[in-house]
Amino acid sequence: MSNYSIKDLERYSGIKAHTLRMWEQRYHLLSPHRTETNIRTYSNADLRHILNVSFLNNQGIKISHIAKLSAKEIHTRVLGIAESSIVPSIQIDSLVAAMIAYDEESFEKTVELCCKKIGFDKTMTDVIYPFLQKLGVMWHAGMATPGQEHFVINLIRQKIIVAINNHPNVTDKSTKKFLLYLPENEYHEVALLYYNYFLRNHGFRTTYLGQSVPYEDLIKAYSQIKPDYLLAIITCPKEELNTQEHLQRLSKDFSKSKIFLSGYEQSFSQLHIPSNIFLFKNPANLSSLLKKI
Repeated sequence: MSNYSIKDLERYSGIKAHTLRMWEQRYHLLSPHRTETNIRTYSNADLRHILNVSFLNNQGIKISHIAKLSAKEIHTRVLGIAESSIVPSIQIDSLVAAMIAYDEESFEKTVELCCKKIGFDKTMTDVIYPFLQKLGVMWHAGMATPGQEHFVINLIRQKIIVAINNHPNVTDKSTKKFLLYLPENEYHEVALLYYNYFLRNHGFRTTYLGQSVPYEDLIKAYSQIKPDYLLAIITCPKEELNTQEHLQRLSKDFSKSKIFLSGYEQSFSQLHIPSNIFLFKNPANLSSLLKKI
């Protein structure tokens, strides 16, 4: 998107449209283009600017003071605060702003700063994973484009693959084994990739099948690999997938294993969950479950 409505700015920044109009009139913070029918439209630069303004305002800086700063000064202030300490909400907002602007340098800089200060693991659990959850909400609300999503997912994917390569599989055959996969027509792989790293880092062996695995192929792989556990992610509900029937089928066909499922929470709401299936929301939740098995 290169043209945004004031409602778009409200959704991205969290600032009410009437407040944005007031700031525009009183402080000239934005300079919208007007259509022939006098409807305001805003550019990428306007969106980035108001995100920076919102960021500073949320840090307790009064709007009257922010309005006296140039766009460059505001951006410098934001960078200074973001680099001074790791506060996940700050870094997540920085990643959102970089995504919207297709700003690879800013995205990489934010991730590298987090990794340097709190390490890769905490960067993933405290910053990247919540960012992906926010991206999912934005996607379902129509607030993120496919291009923006692919842009950031590929950047994150590259980093996770490097981390996986630095954590080779455990060689001890007595170690419990996970089989990881995405069901057929599921292509949102980055979370599954992260759980592959996460499980290896926690001392499990893993076999990674990746995205869109046909059910028949999953059964064949299972019979050969004989994993102790399965882990899958159902990102979006699909008309062709009856989730309740799918859970029952998984439970029956893989009855000798424990099955860990995550994904879009509404896919599992008000369903009967078989006894060998465990639902988890995030890495911390999965870690708690693993301690109990």
